[in-house]
Amino acid sequence: MSLFVAQVRRFAGQHASAVCVRLDQVRGSSPRDEGALMLVSDNATIGTIGGGHMEHMAIDVARRMLRDGDAASVRDVALGPETGQCCGGRVIVKFERITNELVAQIGDQLERMRSGDPHVFVFGAGHVGRALVRALHPLPLQVHLVDERQSELALTDVPVDLIHAALPEQVVRTAPAGSGFVVLTHDHALDFLIAREVLARGDAYYAGMIGSKTKRAVFASWLAENGDDPRLLDALLCPIGNKAVDDKRPEVIAALAAAEILVHSQVTRMGMPGRFGAVDDKLGVV
Repeated sequence: MSLFVAQVRRFAGQHASAVCVRLDQVRGSSPRDEGALMLVSDNATIGTIGGGHMEHMAIDVARRMLRDGDAASVRDVALGPETGQCCGGRVIVKFERITNELVAQIGDQLERMRSGDPHVFVFGAGHVGRALVRALHPLPLQVHLVDERQSELALTDVPVDLIHAALPEQVVRTAPAGSGFVVLTHDHALDFLIAREVLARGDAYYAGMIGSKTKRAVFASWLAENGDDPRLLDALLCPIGNKAVDDKRPEVIAALAAAEILVHSQVTRMGMPGRFGAVDDKLGVV
């Protein structure tokens, strides 16, 4: 279950009356896409439909519904000067009083949407691995954390898929087509085994291994010694993340790597040219 789905269900359980505010249709430019939603009670909100004046206006409408006992409403909103926004588009905002049936419907819809998100497998549940899955979890990705150490997996504090594997490299072989892979285990030799499996697949939207230019060079020699095609290395990102930021704290590495992974996943999803594309120091795809 995604964190937002869990939050929606918790919010609905904590507030006797609430309204679901949803962007039902979007035409032109808008701060959020069609389907974005938030829940509004008389004293709290969760989620966002884009912020700004439009969202404040929607919250006011929802709270008037709660006061007046209305069950549903629809607003056609132009995102122009009259709403204090300059997007230029137009949105149909749908308001519905929360019921158990609607909460279940929202949960199902959000889970269906998430089921189409790209998979990313993070190998290594150490400090950086746990920081990385923490950064990846809110993003439109299906996150899996793999380690042979159950004790390290148990320290994970976000609800991602935990895979306890005696031979982590075997997880690579059974991963869905077109997955992404990040290799950052506690052991360089294990990193090399896993990375080799990833590169041999040839279909990853992202193949990254934590390390330095020196580690990349050692890996290149290791591949050559094992008779692998040296061109495999062309698809590997090592070091991972934005190389212009020299900061080795796990949270910084995780933030930079998460942004890089997201860029690659979305470029591939949009069908843009290039197998992986390279990510430059400003996180642009080149």
